[in-house]
Amino acid sequence: MLITKLGVEELKMYMQTHDIRGEFVRLEVPTPTVETAAQAVGTSPDQIIKSILFLVDSHPVLAIACGFSNIQRRVIADFYGVGKKKVKLADSDTVLQVSGYEVGAMPPFGHRQRLNTVIDRRVLDLPSAYAGGGAENVLLQLKPQDILQVTGATVLDLRE
Repeated sequence: MLITKLGVEELKMYMQTHDIRGEFVRLEVPTPTVETAAQAVGTSPDQIIKSILFLVDSHPVLAIACGFSNIQRRVIADFYGVGKKKVKLADSDTVLQVSGYEVGAMPPFGHRQRLNTVIDRRVLDLPSAYAGGGAENVLLQLKPQDILQVTGATVLDLRE
C-alpha cells in the first residue's frame, strides 16, 4: 500500500488554518536526531522538542518531550491504565501511516489524524523551542504553549 507523505507545505497549511504562529527554519543538513538539530540551529538539546509516537494497547499516542529526555513508558501506561508492556514505540511504517510524516521530521501537530497527545511539563517551561518541521532538513520554531493549545495535550511528568 502506497502512503502519501505529508510535508512542510501541508504543515504550513495546517498552521494557517489553525492560526498557529511559528517560523520554519530550512537547514543545509538533515536533522534526524536531537543532537544534529541542536547543532544545526546553534542551541542546546533542551530547546529541541521531539515528537514520539507510541502504541498504547494498539492505539496511537503522541508523546512530546525535550531533547535528550527519556520518555518513561511506565508514566504513559499508568495514565492510560494499562500495563507497561502494552506501551510500544511505533515503528517507522506505523509512524508514517498514522501521522503522515517520517520519523525525524514529525511535527507535534498537523498529522493525518488527530492524535491523543501527552506532553512533558518541562516543554512548557521553554519560552521558545524547535520541533520537527515536516522534512528532515526543516525545523519549526514556536512557543510550546501553542502546541498545548492546538493539541489539547495532557501535561505529565514523562521523565519520572
